[in-house]
Amino acid sequence: MPRFDRILIVDWSAAGVPCRGANSIWIGSDGAEAVNPETRKRAWKLLVCQLSKSRKAGHRVLIGVDFAFGHPSGVAAMVTGQPAAMALWDHLAALHQDDDRNASNYRDLAAQMNRQIGRPVFWGNGRKQQIADLPRLKPPAHPKLPEHRATETAITGARPKSPFQLAGAGSVGAQSLTGIPWLARLRDRQDARVWPFQDWQDAPVVLAEVYPSIIGDQLGAETGFGCLDEAQVTVLARALRVLDEKDALLPLFKPDPRIADLMAEGQILGTGHEASLREAAAQVLT
Repeated sequence: MPRFDRILIVDWSAAGVPCRGANSIWIGSDGAEAVNPETRKRAWKLLVCQLSKSRKAGHRVLIGVDFAFGHPSGVAAMVTGQPAAMALWDHLAALHQDDDRNASNYRDLAAQMNRQIGRPVFWGNGRKQQIADLPRLKPPAHPKLPEHRATETAITGARPKSPFQLAGAGSVGAQSLTGIPWLARLRDRQDARVWPFQDWQDAPVVLAEVYPSIIGDQLGAETGFGCLDEAQVTVLARALRVLDEKDALLPLFKPDPRIADLMAEGQILGTGHEASLREAAAQVLT
């Protein structure tokens, strides 16, 4: 019996202005066409609306989001005094600012966290003006903090960038710093639970980190979609639906034994099950 009535996949964006198309926010669905909101605030409102309707219908919803939910072990403790990722979520939610035009202070937050940590680990200032304590280029490795989370190094195929990297091709750090605060508000408003950090099994809404590039190499140039982002969120949502209909989705939620500090670092949904995801995606594409 399927565990979820609806599955949504969100490809996030840290863009500083409203935008659509490639490299913007896409929300894919297992049962509808993808939508492309132009701002983060608009994306949040769309998710709230869809979740409200689903909850009134008594439906359970899985929302997979394409950015890092956690950071390398030790970061949360150095910034908040508490080792769990949820403490860093609350910290970012309290300090992050994001307006109707996508103007965000995430770079200032990254610089502040670098100061709390005692040396730069977040890097990639893409602005023309200098930002104190936020270097443009990758700094020397921190002696106590790994560059990557265990779930990133465990993924087979193309691996995610470090959440410390805020700019450059394939970077995910800025998406995390802008996205976590919005998900924290969604968590509080919609009674959502964040996997694997919270008790999620009976929650009406489950938030999970995903990495659509796991299936990216299966999407050729002719996908029938407007851009790769749209294709990835749609195909991944429908691939997860295929697994759920076969009672084969639950294994993807099991903690990966290679992750020593799960509550700080989190886990990408599908780590260790890449072959199953790719097989399901192939079924969607046939």
